[in-house]
Amino acid sequence: MGQVFKTTEIELAEHILGDSYGGGIRIDADRGDTRLRLDLTPITPGVRLDQINLGLDFGLRANPLGVVVICHVRAGSVVYPGGCHERGYGPGDAFIPVPHDHAYTAVCQGTDFTTAVLDPDLPGRIAETAPGRTPAPVRFTSDVPVSPQAARIWGRTHAFVRATFTDLRAEAYPLIADGAARLLVATALAVFPNNRLTDPTIEDRHDANPVALRRAIAFIDDNAHRTITVADIAASAFVTVRAIQLAFRSHLNTTPMAYLRRVRLEAVHQALRAADPATTSVIEVAMRWGFSNQSRFVATYRAAYGISPAATLRRH
Repeated sequence: MGQVFKTTEIELAEHILGDSYGGGIRIDADRGDTRLRLDLTPITPGVRLDQINLGLDFGLRANPLGVVVICHVRAGSVVYPGGCHERGYGPGDAFIPVPHDHAYTAVCQGTDFTTAVLDPDLPGRIAETAPGRTPAPVRFTSDVPVSPQAARIWGRTHAFVRATFTDLRAEAYPLIADGAARLLVATALAVFPNNRLTDPTIEDRHDANPVALRRAIAFIDDNAHRTITVADIAASAFVTVRAIQLAFRSHLNTTPMAYLRRVRLEAVHQALRAADPATTSVIEVAMRWGFSNQSRFVATYRAAYGISPAATLRRH
């Protein structure tokens, strides 16, 4: 559940946008024709989804954002002047307006768009860039998606996650919120060109051994109730993300995050077996362990245990 800000005053619009997008925002527009609506939906401390409706034509100047912002235009247009490098976007376009550490100017015309606001360190917790163990930030290398289909995928993913948390308090279900945040970042990495490396190096293949796998499994078993990423799992095994992914694929024919979901599913199973049917809800237990899609959860549970979760709760 988020917050909604509305105003018809330019000074207040500057203040609202500045608070939400890094400060230093200045709007050049007719003082008598201003309309701003900003809907904020926090997902995790590093991820927020917004919807912005700007009912006026105006120019905007701003300091560096300090965050990665991914936009998807629903109506109107936005142009980033730059001489021969001028960039413009219209309905259906997805784009990354500027690097998080660059100041910028823009011209908006009746623009209605959504944004995802991401901590710039988050992509590095899902993907890596440098070979071996040399750390390097994951950064996006183009402002536009790899294809029009990719832009549509981004728009659908943003809409799905935002709809999930329209009535659901993200802080009440941290595992679901964490999964949603990872979905957004992983989708962004698939949609926009970037400098990540996906293939294991020679060092990664050497490190994808049973010892690393055992360390990772122990870490997952001990921390499944927490919000953890594949980077956390790799760090616990003292190897790279690519190495631990290869270890799980080679030795268990699965992925680290799929193994984590399996551990959480078993936690749900044990909780239902021990619960009082009069005071326990299957949905509540499932959501506590990060399963937000009820029909998918029931199908996965039945495939694993040969019985529905509701039947498990009734029998015990």
